[in-house]
Parts: sequence; structure tokens; C-alpha cells
Amino acid sequence: QVQLVESGGGLVQAGGSLRLSCAASGRTFSNYVMAWFRQAPGKEREFVAAISRGGLNTYYADSVKGRFTISRDNAKDTVYMQMNSLKPEDTAVYYCAADRTRSPQTMSVSKTGIDYWGKGTLVTVSS
Repeated sequence: QVQLVESGGGLVQAGGSLRLSCAASGRTFSNYVMAWFRQAPGKEREFVAAISRGGLNTYYADSVKGRFTISRDNAKDTVYMQMNSLKPEDTAVYYCAADRTRSPQTMSVSKTGIDYWGKGTLVTVSS
């Protein structure tokens, strides 16, 4: 079992920045591909970004490419997402996810069957 706890959400003005963190515990963190998803009010949960087990490969949704950066520190069992140039449409609950068998690209294909999820952290971007 892997427990994932997100933090770092909050209220920010458009154009601002936030850094999300997701702390993992329970199993060997470096065995898991990690990802961020988000769910806006009234919408389905959608893929945002993913990172490979060693941190060398990343994959992003087109909507955040060039603005968000995913990274991980396997010594601290933590994955991060730096979010810059935030827009009101980035407002959502952001969820951390972990999967033992997928690649960063296949994390974007379907959220069904992903091994573990955190409870989420709310990001609100005001205009």
C-alpha cells in the first residue's frame, strides 16, 4: 500500500505561481511512475503531468506544457509540480497518483486502474 499526501495548494492571482508537493509512504517510491491529475468543478479528472521512476522522462498535457514542471526527489519520497503563469482555467483540485507498471505517456491515456491516489489539494486562480 502507498499513501500519498498532497500539499501546496491555495489561492493565487492569474499570472502567479504555486508549487505542489506530494509525499509518499509505504512502499519503495522509486518503483513508481508518478503523475498529477486535476479535476475542475463539474468536469472529469484529467491528466496534467507524469514523471518516470528515475526522473529523466516527463510528459505533459498540452494545456500546461511550458508552464508546469514536474520533478521528483527519490531520496525524499516526494514528487513536485511547479506551476507558473497560472490561469483561471487552472483552478481545480490537484491529485497525485502513483503506478508501478505504466510509463509517463500511458499515465495520460486513462486514469482507470491507476494503483494509488492522494486526496487532493485545491488550487484556485483568481482573474
